Order: sequence, then structure tokens, then C-alpha cells
Amino acid sequence: MRSKLHYLALVFALIIFSCNKKNTFTDYKFSNEKPVIDCPNQNNALFNEALYSFENDLNRNYSKLSGQNLTLAYSRFINGVVNNRIKLTDIASKHSVEVFQALKNENIWDAENPRSHLDYNSPFFKCLVQNIKETKLQTTLNALLETNYMSPELFGAPLASNYRAVVTDKYLAAYVAFDMFYAKLFDEDLSLVNLKSDPYEAVDFNKIPRN
Repeated sequence: MRSKLHYLALVFALIIFSCNKKNTFTDYKFSNEKPVIDCPNQNNALFNEALYSFENDLNRNYSKLSGQNLTLAYSRFINGVVNNRIKLTDIASKHSVEVFQALKNENIWDAENPRSHLDYNSPFFKCLVQNIKETKLQTTLNALLETNYMSPELFGAPLASNYRAVVTDKYLAAYVAFDMFYAKLFDEDLSLVNLKSDPYEAVDFNKIPRN
């Protein structure tokens, strides 16, 4: 009886530890921004922070070329990923790396998938796909998933042709952030990111993009 109680106490302690581990992130820089991702039973606060931090990085890195135009920044980023002409450690900010470390504790990854470390079977990913507004891209994405050909590079090709939709379709934007950015950080040497100074800049996310 005593051993059973010890076992139950251990299980309970592990559950508490796991919960605490998932909720240790507190440095929310974008908590005043409108939440745009709302998936059932998910860490939406962290996921929204991840998206806004990623978009802030895009604006910061491509501001000289796009004039802080998020639409053009997305275009350059997606094309860079598709053509393997992008260095994520040059784009990622200190804050995004900190967010990524917190994201590692979320049940949204697949270490066994050589095409992407994002788990395409996770409830979070399915929520993103179901809520994509751009029906043609949603259909293409579902077709790639059903045929088991899904990868950020393959889906990136049609996405690059319709990059303007990403700015207004935030579930599509979240796909880009998680599959083309955060999932790929698993394979990057994050010590190359400038962690001594945080290049975080305030960006007006309500600014109307110039096409």
C-alpha cells in the first residue's frame, strides 16, 4: 500500500513538474498586441508571442529593403527559405531564441521527421490548417499532407506566389513562423545569434502594408 502511495506521489510530482516547466516563460514583449492564434487546449499566449516576435524579426531584418513593409518582408523570407538562401541565425533575435527555448517544451514537434521538426499530426498544427482562410493554399497544404509529401520547401513554392495572403491570414502566418523559422532553429547553432544585445524594436503591427 505504501509503495503504491509512493508511486502515485511520484506521478503527481512529475505532472506538476511538467506543468511548471511549460509555464516558466514570462518575458512577453507583445502581450499588448491583439491575440490572433486561438487553438483549443494550446499555449496560445506563447504561440502568439512567437508569431509576433518572428514578424518583428522580419521587419527588423528586411526594413532597409522593404521600408518595414511586412508584406515584402514575408516575400523575401519565404523565397529565401524555398531557395535555401537564408541564414536564420542572422534573422533571429535574442527574444525569438528565448521564445524558441520555451517552445521546445510544447508538444508540437516531431524529431523523427527529416523534412520538418514540426509535428504535422499535432492538434496545434491541425488547428492552423483548419483555420487558414486562403482556400487554395489550404487545399494544396491538405493535399501534401494526405500524400505524405508535406515539407516547408514544397509548400513554400505555392506560398511564395501568394505571399500577400500571409499578412492578413494569421494562421497562415503562424504556419510560416513555426515551420519555416522555429522548426528550423533546431538545426542551427544558436550561439551564432547575437545574444548580448537584443535587437528588439517596437513595430506597428496595425500599420497598413504597402503593396
